[in-house]
Amino acid sequence: MIEYDLNLNRSEFGNPTNEGNVISKEEAISLLDEWVLNEKLKVHMKQVGHLMKSFAAQKGYSEEIQHQWYLAGILHDADWDQWPDQHCKKIIEELEKREIDPKIIRAIASHGPKYFGVEPETEMDKMLYAFDELSGFIHAYSLMRPTGYQGMEVKGVKKRLKDKTFAAQVSREDIQDASERAKMSMEDLIRFVINHQINPTE
Repeated sequence: MIEYDLNLNRSEFGNPTNEGNVISKEEAISLLDEWVLNEKLKVHMKQVGHLMKSFAAQKGYSEEIQHQWYLAGILHDADWDQWPDQHCKKIIEELEKREIDPKIIRAIASHGPKYFGVEPETEMDKMLYAFDELSGFIHAYSLMRPTGYQGMEVKGVKKRLKDKTFAAQVSREDIQDASERAKMSMEDLIRFVINHQINPTE
């Protein structure tokens, strides 16, 4: 696997005067369809978008805030498929060009601190980091189960996390780090993903 230097070398994103600016769900999916050719990656991004929206809803945030969280989730990997050497940089520049709320852009910029050099600070930042790897891991686990997500238990996911040969490309260290930063136990985080992860057909 080729290793790219993905450090963004900056900590400020977007323009504060664009606070509250968003694109619609339809525009986000249109961007996804244009930029992401890999269907599995599309599924991942839609799942993370749904998890982010569900978490914000559970916290009682307004529909406007829920949509901001959704956008951060559904667009976080938009440039990974076609421009892996520009991962995060290209989508950030696109959203800055579209004058999107800097909170959304910053969340995307911080979803992999050891790669992009941006520390997750806000709740949105931390939850995107927390859901990203874990969502993909749990989805991989669902694909090997005869009943998929139905009947999936936290202990089953934790057992697979300990098995370093299963979904070996998923960083257990990142999952643990994200859980600690989000101040959520691994069990609670896994349970939330199991209960809210959408099936790719939905």
